[in-house]
Amino acid sequence: MLKTRVTEMFNIKYPFIGGTMMYITDAKFVSAIAEAGGLGILPSAFYRTKDSFRNAIKEIKDSTDKPFAVNINLFPMMQPIDNNEYLDVIIEEGVKAVETSGHRAPDDILARLKPEGIKLTHKCVGVRYARKVESVGVDAVTVVGFENGGATGMLDITTLCLVPAVVNAVKIPVIGGGGVSNGKAILALLALGAEGVIMGTRLLLTEECPIHENVKRALLEAKETDTVLVLRPYGNTHRCLVTDVTKKVQGLEKENAPFEKVYPLIEGAKNQKLVKEGDLGSGFLSCGQGIGQIDRILPIKELFEQLEEEVSNTSKRIGDLIG
Repeated sequence: MLKTRVTEMFNIKYPFIGGTMMYITDAKFVSAIAEAGGLGILPSAFYRTKDSFRNAIKEIKDSTDKPFAVNINLFPMMQPIDNNEYLDVIIEEGVKAVETSGHRAPDDILARLKPEGIKLTHKCVGVRYARKVESVGVDAVTVVGFENGGATGMLDITTLCLVPAVVNAVKIPVIGGGGVSNGKAILALLALGAEGVIMGTRLLLTEECPIHENVKRALLEAKETDTVLVLRPYGNTHRCLVTDVTKKVQGLEKENAPFEKVYPLIEGAKNQKLVKEGDLGSGFLSCGQGIGQIDRILPIKELFEQLEEEVSNTSKRIGDLIG
C-alpha cells in the first residue's frame, strides 16, 4: 500500500492526483477518479455560472462518497470570472480540498478556506514559488516538470531536477508530475521525495475519459516526439499534441504575429470541439511527453491497480539490485 502524507491529507487510497484538464475533467470523470481511489479535481473555470458549478459538484457528490477537489484558476483569462462566487459554493457544498494554479500566491483564497478546514494545494513550476506558497500557509505544493502537458511555465526545468529541488526547499508534502505514465515513473518521483503524483496525459487514455474515440486513437499512436511547445512568445507556454493547428500557431509565432491573430486558432470553443467531436484540425490538445509510453486504454480502477503493482515490483527489483 502506498501510504504518504498526501493519502492521509486527502483521505485517498492512492497518492494519485488527476490533473485538471479543461473541457475534459467533468463531474463524471472526477467521480470516476475518486471511485478508483485517486483524487479527481474539478476545474471551476469550466463553469461559467455559479449555478452550473454547483450542479457539477452535486453531481459528483451524488455519484461517489469518496473525496474530490476543485481547482481555482488564478491565471489571467480572456473572460474573467469571480472566484469568490466559486469559493462560496465550495464552502456551502462541503468540498474538502482545493487546488489553486496560477502566477501568484493564493493568499486571499487561503483566508477564506483555512477557517473552514479545507485543505489547499497550490500548483507551480519553481522552487521560489513553492517556498512562497508554503510561507502563506498552503497544505501541499504541486510541481510539474517541463515534460508536462498543458501549461509548462517559462523555467524549462525537467521533472527529474525540479521535484528534488522543491522537496529540499519546503517542509510541506510535494506532489510531482510531468511525464508520469507508468509505475516506474511514480516510484522515481517517490524516490526523489514526492509524496504524491499528478497525472493528466495518462488519464486521457482511460475508458472513462470523455474525449472522442478519434482523439484516443491519435493519442495511442503518438510518440514522445509528437508534442510541441506553443504560445511561448505570449508568455503562456503550453505543451500540446502536434496537429495542423499547432503548426499554424508556430508559423505565426515565427512571423512575430500579435496574439490577436493566434487566438482565433486556439479559443476555447475550438479546443472543446476537438475533444468532444474528434476534429483534430479544430484546436489543440494539451499532451505531455509521457504519451509515448502508453499503449493501452484501461478503466481507471484497473489502471491504478496496475500502477501500484508496477511500483511494488519495480521497488523489489531495485532492492534486489542493491542487496
